[in-house]
Amino acid sequence: MLQELLSGLLAAVAYGVIGVLMMALGYVLVDLATPGKLRDLIWVQRNPNAALLLVSGLSGVGVILTTAIAASADDLVAGLVGTLAYGLLGLVLMSLSFLLIDALTPGKLGDELASPNMHPGTWVSAVAHVVISVLIAAAIW
Repeated sequence: MLQELLSGLLAAVAYGVIGVLMMALGYVLVDLATPGKLRDLIWVQRNPNAALLLVSGLSGVGVILTTAIAASADDLVAGLVGTLAYGLLGLVLMSLSFLLIDALTPGKLGDELASPNMHPGTWVSAVAHVVISVLIAAAIW
């Protein structure tokens, strides 16, 4: 029983490290998409656009990672590799969706993210993040 508990704790730590790394990478990608520093936009200027885009990305990564973990319950190494791979895929596809939406719409979405007024384009990009994460989760399952 103690051995199972220790194995479970080790797996949780390993998956947790991957989750933190994927969320950190997601943060960096949103930071790159926004003019200025994301930390200042959200925590100092209380910018709703930047916060919404970051929340959608983090939530999307969480959906993908949770599904990848649940789908690989019997093989820790394969589960860790799959979780990392699917997490990276999700971040790449979410970033591409942001770039595609930016290319197909007037103005620069990154500039709108820095605006203090809520912009509808932010909602479009945020929902695209969630949809991509759900599609990847369905593909995993």
